[in-house]
Amino acid sequence: MSRSIDKFFNSIKGKKVAFYGIGISNLPLIKMFSKKGAIVTACDFKNERELFDIIEQLKPYNIQFRFGKEYLKNLDFDIIFRSPGLKFYTPELIEAKNKGTIVTSEMEVFFDLCPCKIIGVTGSDGKTTTTSIIAEILKNNCQKVHLGGNIGIPLLPKIESISETDLVVIELSSFQLISMRKSPDIAVVTNISPNHLDVHKDMSEYIEAKKNIILHQNAFSKAILNLDNEITKQFKDNVRGLPIFFSSKNKCSNGAYIKDNNIYFSKNGESLPVLKVSDIRIPGRHNLENYMAAICATFDYVNIDSIKNVAQNFAGVEHRIEFVREANGVKYYNDSIASSPTRTIRGTLSLFDKKIILISGGYDKKIPFDTLGSVIAEKVKVLILIGQTANKIRNAVLNSSKFSYDQLKIILVKDMQQAVFTAQENAIAGDIVALSPACASFDLYKNFMERGLHFKKLVNNL
Repeated sequence: MSRSIDKFFNSIKGKKVAFYGIGISNLPLIKMFSKKGAIVTACDFKNERELFDIIEQLKPYNIQFRFGKEYLKNLDFDIIFRSPGLKFYTPELIEAKNKGTIVTSEMEVFFDLCPCKIIGVTGSDGKTTTTSIIAEILKNNCQKVHLGGNIGIPLLPKIESISETDLVVIELSSFQLISMRKSPDIAVVTNISPNHLDVHKDMSEYIEAKKNIILHQNAFSKAILNLDNEITKQFKDNVRGLPIFFSSKNKCSNGAYIKDNNIYFSKNGESLPVLKVSDIRIPGRHNLENYMAAICATFDYVNIDSIKNVAQNFAGVEHRIEFVREANGVKYYNDSIASSPTRTIRGTLSLFDKKIILISGGYDKKIPFDTLGSVIAEKVKVLILIGQTANKIRNAVLNSSKFSYDQLKIILVKDMQQAVFTAQENAIAGDIVALSPACASFDLYKNFMERGLHFKKLVNNL
């Protein structure tokens, strides 16, 4: 264990440490900090009944609890760990910080202590798949890799097992990045489009949060940016190290690009063929971008064979245009991860060469649906809508100049079960049914994973 790690854990002994949000990112930390001698309080807006299973897990540890609506009152702690779900600008946290309390997060502390190079990935769409591809390529080349972050795996509990020669591959959300004052050695920005505007003050704050992935890099760092995205392209002006681009439209003098159905990587003026587009197992134009980003991030660490092996064998991440089954000649796909209009447009709605039956709608993140409405009018034959945004999406489709009543049928339903049954009733052999919500899940489900699993269960029970 490095001196800095040892010094940090010695410094928290006897300190009053609060963890706000008892979920995936904080639960392992609560156990760890208790073992290290901190006086730990676990805090959550939910009540004891809702958190019964977690409380049972924490019984062997000396943990105090604070639940319910008053969980942000009287923040008498030395250190507060904020979960990504708790807004950075929460007034109670600002007040506590002004009084001398340290307000931090698992990601911030991990970046401070991590002894090895970090490859960080962010973006509005594609960051989980890109993060996973990067990790798979490095592992295929026999690198010791630690994968985590917003992908659902906290890394700070593993800090004592990470050595200087390892590599960390980490997915970073805007909620994590907003408070970061360190950036990864290699930063990847897949794309940026309107998202999470129900949480961020505005689009400007969302962009600035994402920009933190490059703002604190040094001259020896690399920033990998999507040349085809207007926002990420402008990040170049903030890059202190080496900017590397990827594009499916233009040749990049330093980075990855597509030409004649091949992906090339250009470095120091020399272009090398890396992959045939047909080598990539997971479908969709957006996944070509994900692979180009991954190639840019890993090219200096691996051989081309490792990239090809992963491209040919990696089946993708669950809930991302995932084939569920074929029933009575109808194919069903689960794209529950599509929690924004751009994700649905660039994913499911770009993939198939015929009109599909689409299940869409969900929690309202205050994102406009105008563009989605026009694409749906072109690409969908039956639109089944659920959730808070059902009428907003319906209106966006009806207001599109491309909409035709005799070409597209729109049906509003109350829940996922009715949506799946309605899709089955309207499908004939040869049809494709896809769940691609274009919205978050929080109106009906805890997260997109629970939504996708429910959809798959219903489809498999048809």
